[in-house]
Amino acid sequence: MAVLFSSEEFEKLKEALVFYNCALMNVRTRIDILLEYYTNLRSYNPIEHVKNRLKSPERIAEKLQRRGFDITSECAVKNLTDIAGIRCICSYNRDIFQMVAILKRQPDIKIIGEKDYVSNPKPSGYRSYHMILEVPVYLSETTEYIPVELQLRTQAMDFWASLEHKVKYKYNDQMPETLLKALLSCANEIDDLDAKMFNIQEVADLTRQEPMQLPNT
Repeated sequence: MAVLFSSEEFEKLKEALVFYNCALMNVRTRIDILLEYYTNLRSYNPIEHVKNRLKSPERIAEKLQRRGFDITSECAVKNLTDIAGIRCICSYNRDIFQMVAILKRQPDIKIIGEKDYVSNPKPSGYRSYHMILEVPVYLSETTEYIPVELQLRTQAMDFWASLEHKVKYKYNDQMPETLLKALLSCANEIDDLDAKMFNIQEVADLTRQEPMQLPNT
């Protein structure tokens, strides 16, 4: 049976989700501005693409129940930091850390949580950089700071994470040991591939910067 909010709590949650959607647009706009800047004014763009989502009331209720909280709007706002989420896909590991540094320099963002699974992958092989950003939502008379979860990954990391999620769902989080080992092996191979592709990019950049040699006459 699906886990649902009561009618009264559902109406309260709908109001709260307006604020989360505003915060989501706030962070998405910041990243879109960087994307526009790098695309038009720089020779290299670290951002491949961006995805965003707002958790549905059903998903919020399921997560509250899974974590042992009451199914109320107040519990959701107090205990969940991933109601609004953005995923920024970068070209290489270096670009992930560049984006992290840029966002940390923005003075009206509060960093309330940070996990570097790029430098320190999970035992499963999962790699990504997670940040919980509190951003201002300016209202008519007040300013509210609302959390948004930001995940930064390379395209290879995102491909692996998507596959792992589908397999975990299929086995209801009880994957056979053989599949766990296979996924870990793939994660390590993908990390090696990321590094090799970055080296190719570096060589290409250096070659392009070398002065053109005129033929001997």
